[in-house]
Amino acid sequence: MTLRTQSLEEPSLNLTPMIDIVFLLIIFFMVGTKFSEIEQQFEIDPVVASHVAPMSRAPDPIVVTVNRSGQLSIDNKELTRTELLQRLKAAKENYSQQAVLIRGDRGAVYQSIMDVMDTCRRAQISGISLPYKPVQGDFP
Repeated sequence: MTLRTQSLEEPSLNLTPMIDIVFLLIIFFMVGTKFSEIEQQFEIDPVVASHVAPMSRAPDPIVVTVNRSGQLSIDNKELTRTELLQRLKAAKENYSQQAVLIRGDRGAVYQSIMDVMDTCRRAQISGISLPYKPVQGDFP
């Protein structure tokens, strides 16, 4: 009995579809580049808008620190109430929804914190926050 052996065909890689795709991509990018060059040749007068809202996020709140003696500071720079008012008014002009965070020391005179709140009111800032540290365990 004779056994026939078939010769195995060597696998071949058909590159024709890949070459077609590469040529199509080259044509696509060449035509796209041509259109962008043509667009730049036209003289146009762009549309004008009267008021455009900024696309950036809102600024961080201004952190006003009141120490035990009632001294005010922003970014470790001591301020008087008049300087604080000027700074808050300038911030309000730049961003109408400017917020203020008043960090008061536990031992500070309550009137000092109320003075800062009054200064914020005079600068027409309504977004005021008073941070606190939560009590651990039972309330003393």
